[in-house]
Amino acid sequence: MKSLRRSHTSTSSANSSSTSLPSSASASSSSSTTSTSPPSSSSSWIHLRSVLFVANPSSPSSVTSSDRRRKSPWSRRKRKRPLTPHQWRSLFTPEGKLRDGGVGFLKRVRSRGVDPCIRAQVWLFLLGVYDLNSTREEREAVKTQKRKEYEKLQRRCKMLLKRGDGSTDDLEEEADEQYVRFMDDYKTTKQIINQDVVSAVNTDSSDTDSCEDDDEDVQLLPSDVYSNNSEENNTSLFGEIQVEVTVHEDFSTWQRIIRLDALRADSDWATYSSSSTTITETKARGLAESVALKDYDHLETCRLHHAARLVSILEAYALYDPEIGYCQGMSDLLSPILAVISEDHEAFWSFVGFMKKARHNFRLDEAGIQRQLRIVSKIIKSKDSQLYKHLENLQAEDCSFVYRMVLVMFRRELSFEQTLCLWEVMWADQAAIRAGVGKSPWSRIRQQAPPTDDLLLYAIAALVLRRKLIIQRYSSMDEIVEECNSMAGQLDVWKLLDDAHHLVVTLHDKIETLSSRSLSV
Repeated sequence: MKSLRRSHTSTSSANSSSTSLPSSASASSSSSTTSTSPPSSSSSWIHLRSVLFVANPSSPSSVTSSDRRRKSPWSRRKRKRPLTPHQWRSLFTPEGKLRDGGVGFLKRVRSRGVDPCIRAQVWLFLLGVYDLNSTREEREAVKTQKRKEYEKLQRRCKMLLKRGDGSTDDLEEEADEQYVRFMDDYKTTKQIINQDVVSAVNTDSSDTDSCEDDDEDVQLLPSDVYSNNSEENNTSLFGEIQVEVTVHEDFSTWQRIIRLDALRADSDWATYSSSSTTITETKARGLAESVALKDYDHLETCRLHHAARLVSILEAYALYDPEIGYCQGMSDLLSPILAVISEDHEAFWSFVGFMKKARHNFRLDEAGIQRQLRIVSKIIKSKDSQLYKHLENLQAEDCSFVYRMVLVMFRRELSFEQTLCLWEVMWADQAAIRAGVGKSPWSRIRQQAPPTDDLLLYAIAALVLRRKLIIQRYSSMDEIVEECNSMAGQLDVWKLLDDAHHLVVTLHDKIETLSSRSLSV
């Protein structure tokens, strides 16, 4: 896989609109000079000032109501406090169901983020572990079902670990059957998530806490893996699905890479993970030994516990999605989830929800990454042809200098807390699309930018555009990469989103059209 690269940039300035003096203004000015009493010098000055004020295009008063509606919810002036525990509780009905189908919930998360103390609960909804329309009873049933499925995957991992050869031959046939079942399901219904909830409720009463007897029912690729409605899934993905799965790397290779990455994981998350910081050394070492982690004596207790959890969940995911397996970079996406969610089975299914879109970043053919880089390139070209021409001259118009930003979603460029804020906003957009929330409900909170699956890409393009004057001084792509790397840790996520909002408002429909045309060619 390519070496990771990163880039920095943000936004373009807002277009100033010229405003001509309307004829009605002239009429009103003439009428205002006509008065029963002689105009005083003071009133004449007031009249003159009012005419100039209307005619001045740079005056704040000349901004139209449409422009005001376009103000970003992430601007410094409009930004509000994150969703609080009290507000979170108030969003539910007595039956434990989100009001108005979760629309109000998604709006709040999208515009302000989430208080850290309720993230573990909120993320389960944002990442599709729980349906937005589910009741408290239904969620309990889903939780029980998901825990059992995760435990089955864990037992399979341990069986392969004991065998020692890491062979996945016995998994390919099972994966074949899952793909066939998935295609059948997709043809008969497009409401897979809702059906999963209903199925969980219907079957929970007959299940017991022990699942020792049904190991053979482990689903490697359940039908909801591709249930989102992204452009990529609706067009190219299903055409690429093969009934026969080829496992490109065997499980032993994945195991080795997972353990290396787990031991090298950064410690930014430590201050956010109360469970890891309070774990005992005995428990941490016991967990590390259970997943056959070695050479960990240099790790402090909290990092060792985190590394062992990484191994456990990443191995389970490699079995769950054998087409992707494991690639370097996936541990960067999982670490924040582990820092927030202490229960392994909930963290695993949250990661599965995250990977429904992110999995395409880790395909061996890099088709998903290349598609996203093309979108970033189209946004830059549509917004600033001069900057795009300079990139062409440097043979950098493919925007490969932002490769790492796309791959791990700003995980290396933003601080840990700001990464979580960005992801929450992205997940809220994606959840809104899954729930069928259109432009109209969102415009009621004075946002004209529709929810988009590609908010990350608009943020990356905005970052590049903001660095235009610096980038234009460079004569090679290597210099651009170095500049992008130097900006790590210096970004403001809310400014980044504010700039991205402007691009979504002005270019979203155009970029969607261009992308659709390129896919049809």
